[in-house]
Amino acid sequence: MRVPTSWRPALAAALLLASACGGGSTPGVLHSPSPVQGALAGGFIAYLNDKGIGVVDPATGKSTMVAPLPGGGGFRASGPVWAPAPGVSYPVLYFTIHDDRAPERRTTTGVVPYDWLFRADPFTGVIEPVAASADLQSNGPFGIVANAHYLALTVGCCANYEVDAFDLTRPPSAPKVLAKPPTQAAMFTEGAAPGADGLIAVRAVGTGAWYWLNPTAAVLNPFPLSLGPEDGPIAISANGTLAAISLPDRGPVILPINVAAPAAPVSPAAGGTPASSPAASPIRASPLPSAAPRHVNSKLTHADALAWSPDAKNLAVAVNGEIQIYSATGADGAAPLNRFLTGANITGVDWSAPVANKSLALVKPNNGPQPFVDALLDATKLPAAADSPAARAQTKVYLWQFDSTKSSPIAAITDSTPAVLQQYPPLPAGVVFHHWAPSTTWELLGGCTRYRVVITGSVPPTASTFGLASNTLCNAPAVSPTPSPSPSK
Repeated sequence: MRVPTSWRPALAAALLLASACGGGSTPGVLHSPSPVQGALAGGFIAYLNDKGIGVVDPATGKSTMVAPLPGGGGFRASGPVWAPAPGVSYPVLYFTIHDDRAPERRTTTGVVPYDWLFRADPFTGVIEPVAASADLQSNGPFGIVANAHYLALTVGCCANYEVDAFDLTRPPSAPKVLAKPPTQAAMFTEGAAPGADGLIAVRAVGTGAWYWLNPTAAVLNPFPLSLGPEDGPIAISANGTLAAISLPDRGPVILPINVAAPAAPVSPAAGGTPASSPAASPIRASPLPSAAPRHVNSKLTHADALAWSPDAKNLAVAVNGEIQIYSATGADGAAPLNRFLTGANITGVDWSAPVANKSLALVKPNNGPQPFVDALLDATKLPAAADSPAARAQTKVYLWQFDSTKSSPIAAITDSTPAVLQQYPPLPAGVVFHHWAPSTTWELLGGCTRYRVVITGSVPPTASTFGLASNTLCNAPAVSPTPSPSPSK
């Protein structure tokens, strides 16, 4: 466009003023946001060690602790895994902990050991409990794996293991129990296929046979690779074409894989015939050629965890207490491309997708999970008058769950009258020793879920409200700050 002569002096003045005020940028031109220095185009590596959950920039090797754990072995953790969260455009971290501090006894104080699933956003510094479960029998969850749809893990002990799956596309909700003895076979979670179908790679405890577990249909499908009873864990590339498997004594191997689930389910579970299962949408529809395992480094010991880079060119291996990065096409025994956190007792690792407009410098650490754990222990203490051997036998605990984003009559319950119990059936809960606890696995949920509890029997009815994330209701009116007095003139 030709600028009229009469406009030119004013336009020149405007350009001069804009340049002075705007740091020299040209007015009238829309600029894209400036790229973040150190942006994570190659993704982010998350790790677990005895100090907590941290992240590493694979381009520089620099690391930051995100969610610290208390020293002295107070918590037993597993994970971390990158997975989606509602309302967030980038992946966040999920991990589990088990309270491993001294448990309470009849005549001694201590903790009720809980399993916890947490979600941590490394770029806001927010850590949130997803669910909690009283666990007096095991050392806590393990085998935590995730994809775009589900997070799955194994809980239990002594061959009585169960697989639970949380739907990540919904607000915090009770998990699906996918395999639980004695009606189903005991399974170990070993890996997850990419994509929204959410297939989970599992290994049967008794036979060592491998299967796809379809959380949506709750059935087992044949696994496309022939793996041994001691193999695993497994990591599958983002495009669903490569699998890295940890061997017991020869390091990881790489195999081609097709993550399309067959239509016909199988059932190694005792006493059950599964319903037919629809085939999962394949990441790659064409079958892959069979190939001999390609060893990454046969001299390595068993890898604790494996993770692919977003482009599947490199493999991160948690082994010998550090993170080693290998080329996916390197020769067996070739030196790692990088070593991170040597001597840091690394036991878990996962690699995120590329994270646009984020960098290590933008990571905001949080205070770790212990404040939530201790707050739940405080909320579930028995009243002093109920905390004696004679009183405990008479104590009754009634527990209700409600959504605190809206008004609920449950929030106003003050007694466990027959009418209340008939209208609002409580959740199972009971006395441990000095605390009470829910009786069902993963009975406590985070988010805006709140719980009303009435303790009675040995004491007058005592009611309270608590939540994993906060005791404050999500629909509570905002408290306006008290205005400061005006200064006198």
